[in-house]
Amino acid sequence: MNSMKNTPPPPKRGRPRQFDREQALHKALTLFWSHGYEGTSIAELVDALGIAPPSLYAAFGSKEQLFLEALRLYLQGPGNFVARALEEEPSGQGFARRVLLDAAREFASGSHPPGCMIATGLVASASAHQPLAQELADLRTRTREVLALRFDQAQALGELPASSQPAAMARFYSAVIQGMAVQARDGANQTALTEIAEQALSLWPTSAA
Repeated sequence: MNSMKNTPPPPKRGRPRQFDREQALHKALTLFWSHGYEGTSIAELVDALGIAPPSLYAAFGSKEQLFLEALRLYLQGPGNFVARALEEEPSGQGFARRVLLDAAREFASGSHPPGCMIATGLVASASAHQPLAQELADLRTRTREVLALRFDQAQALGELPASSQPAAMARFYSAVIQGMAVQARDGANQTALTEIAEQALSLWPTSAA
């Protein structure tokens, strides 16, 4: 008698769970935002993403490329408040107010890490990571240039006195935003950041009569 005759067939193996790349990217963003580029290790990434190092490299190419993708995701979401204000606010002063108050809200939001990924993600770095540090520096410069152009426009429309200096104003407000990001990392809440924003906005030059 064949003892195998009545042996049930082995259960069919299910399809392996597919890797959710978008979900993994959001987890990587949270890590990089929380700890910066150099403060986030490959070991922490693979643990958070739930994949082995070879799978991480296959999906994203390298830690650097993963960081850049996470940075783009940040710019499309929480880091998009300057672009939103530029599109939606009709006056220069309204634009400045919207940017600073949105920064206060975003930097202290409890729904994601505090501060700004662009301001604190990689300020100083080892020489091997200098290109990434320069990428973030370029983003900060572009933000300042957007502010300067918008303030130039406000001056041309008579919203700012002729004696005002749009480029210097842009540097000032950029510095305020970056300082708010650092204070948020240090634990400042939205109320404290809003007070900083309001103080900076009180220095907006008034138009000559």
